[in-house]
Amino acid sequence: MPEAPDVAQRLGRGDRAPAAAEAEAFADAARFLPGGALGGNVLAEDVRFVFSRGEGGRFWDASGNMYIDYVLGSGALLLGHAHPAIQAAVTEQVARGTHFFAYLNDLSVELARQVVPLIPCAERIRFTTSGSESTFHAIRLARGFTGRSKVLKFEGAYHGTHDYAQLSTTPSRTANYPNAVPDTGGIPQVVQELMLVCPYNDLDALRSILELHGPEIAAIIVEPIQRIISPLPGFLEGVRELTRQHGIVMIMDEVVTGFRYGLGGAQEYFGVVPDLATYAKIIGGGLPVGAIAGRADIMDQADPARRGTDGFVYQNGTLQGHPLGCAAALATLSVLRQPGVYERLFAFSDSFRGEMQAVLDRHDMGMRVIGEGPMWHIVSGSKVPRNWADILDGNLPRQAAFDTELLRQGVFVTPGTRRFISICHDADDLALTMEAVDRACIAFKRTH
Repeated sequence: MPEAPDVAQRLGRGDRAPAAAEAEAFADAARFLPGGALGGNVLAEDVRFVFSRGEGGRFWDASGNMYIDYVLGSGALLLGHAHPAIQAAVTEQVARGTHFFAYLNDLSVELARQVVPLIPCAERIRFTTSGSESTFHAIRLARGFTGRSKVLKFEGAYHGTHDYAQLSTTPSRTANYPNAVPDTGGIPQVVQELMLVCPYNDLDALRSILELHGPEIAAIIVEPIQRIISPLPGFLEGVRELTRQHGIVMIMDEVVTGFRYGLGGAQEYFGVVPDLATYAKIIGGGLPVGAIAGRADIMDQADPARRGTDGFVYQNGTLQGHPLGCAAALATLSVLRQPGVYERLFAFSDSFRGEMQAVLDRHDMGMRVIGEGPMWHIVSGSKVPRNWADILDGNLPRQAAFDTELLRQGVFVTPGTRRFISICHDADDLALTMEAVDRACIAFKRTH
């Protein structure tokens, strides 16, 4: 790792042009990849980079610039980059074999053995390879169990990339509830008609929708912390009670919150137990592992012995229970079980938000740092958002411009969405971050 003076000089790209190798990578990406991107996210040309290596809470781009990482693989890297325990576990498993197809392997059974007792709703678990797979198959299980077709989600929630999830995730205006708005082309009208949308944190609106559509709804899927919006007191409990009243399967999407808010995730943190829960990110330790967990009577519809019967729900994938991912997952659990890990993480996160708010206030930025636990975000104004409408009421272009300035100064965030803190972020990362935020405020106010 570079010495401290060089680190300070090289934090972020600033106004430096990319090195020749990184510039060549940009050119080849534009030539071979749609939009020069691996997926749906791309950074502005003046702040984009090519990842080269990571260590702890930091990474370096292909031009040698260092960044403090608060994206952390979209939240998958709670242990930070290149954690020694994960390195050792994956290296050991590589020598034993990398893939055996979706039949039983010893590590997948051991992972199930360790994870099921930690998840309050779990009587059974089925592994997947991503969060999108997890939410898709959870919805299918709910439909099979109830014999109903419609699903309700909350406006502004992200549940993956499949057709049922890519509705009313980032609408430009609030919906005519409960009508869903597509986020992408390619979604048939019939799929839109199967999805209902409700504002988050609004139990009265939910009751009204269920009075009209309750007998048609198979599942309500909810992020316990929606992106960065915390549930109001009683909201999740109210969702749980209403689903019971109407015979609806409650799916808690714990892809983001699972193992981040404790070994029992948001279910333990908020004290609300759903029928099914979905996982990915942290459960795989940075490798492609997801899961669906829940009640036995719902999960057992996926029992292969039931194939050909009316109650069978097909769920499969070539890479399910992947040995390398399970090795990383078991190593992750071994670290998270160590005494004091979550206490230190939450205390650091509280200090982080407080210090960042102090920097923003010192520059009179008119912005607020929000979040709880190891997640944070910056919103324009002083209002803490309660739903997607509140997000839209904020000055989104101003927030995005400031996020871009943070990137330029070496603080890696995904513009416009929540950020994460790992157990590897330390006092040096905190100090460098606040120095970078200070520079970002000065640069931003010079041009805005």
